Amino acid sequence: MATRAEIIEAAWEQVRASGLAALSLRDLARSVGMQPPSLYSYFDSKNDIYDAMYAQGAQQFLDEQRAATVATDDPLTALKAITHFFVEFCAADVARYQLLFQRTIPGFEPSPASFKISQDSLAELATLLARCGVSDPAMVDLCTAIGTGLADQQLSNDPGGDRWIRLIDDAVEMFYAHITSKVDKPKRRRRAR
Repeated sequence: MATRAEIIEAAWEQVRASGLAALSLRDLARSVGMQPPSLYSYFDSKNDIYDAMYAQGAQQFLDEQRAATVATDDPLTALKAITHFFVEFCAADVARYQLLFQRTIPGFEPSPASFKISQDSLAELATLLARCGVSDPAMVDLCTAIGTGLADQQLSNDPGGDRWIRLIDDAVEMFYAHITSKVDKPKRRRRAR
């Protein structure tokens, strides 16, 4: 009989082949050599399977983000490395990207325990960005939007290619020029009337 880990791996194989929303419990059960009702001895519902997949993907993201962190005193180099990691991680697996970073499954929300992994990852990203001089929450949002936009464009318009991956350095340089120009410019004082 299949183990929980084998079921999750088979679920990933299925969604990578047929799409995230096409997960079929009947097909999943067959692929691991069991009857569909037997899946319920491991998972309460299809959303529980998605949750286990989410937790696995989020943990993989967190672990790889930690491994990809570049030890450098140059903020621009560090920002480029962070963005390259994010976009390339997303581009490597469409189904995982959709599950972790988009809302493609109606009615699915990760459990608090699974979502905490993503929150920990975002907190670590915020710490990395702060070391690069990006601490304003709006600029953190802009940075993540740039990464997500590049990843989405890459996956949508050039899957398996590198058209938008090649733009990462330019995008990060523009972002870095924007945030450093805000720091360098003295704020105008309003004249009192």
